[in-house]
Amino acid sequence: MKNSHLRGVMIFVVSSIIIFSTLSVASGQGVYKNQGSIMEIDLTKNTMIVNERHCTWNQNTAFYDSKGSLTGTEGFKRKSVVYIEGTIHGNNIILIQKIYLLPKYVGKKEKHRYPFME
Repeated sequence: MKNSHLRGVMIFVVSSIIIFSTLSVASGQGVYKNQGSIMEIDLTKNTMIVNERHCTWNQNTAFYDSKGSLTGTEGFKRKSVVYIEGTIHGNNIILIQKIYLLPKYVGKKEKHRYPFME
């Protein structure tokens, strides 16, 4: 009897964990946050490729420097390191909402220096 009751409780706990974890993943679906090097950039078409992902921006996109100050697109060049916050749209295209120009790749130990990085 005790063994049967314990098995039922374990099944309930495991299934609850699975259900709640899938709900939390689904709520964050479509959000993209990552850093990487610009492989290609086309300022006339408002597109760039970062970490082999096609990214685009529009008039609502904000461009920042590493200190979090607004800047223009002139500093964003091929091989520049950037941190992108955006949303994933059809065909895995990233629509950039915020993009930060970094001085170099930022490792885990240095992320505390950049408050916009999570």
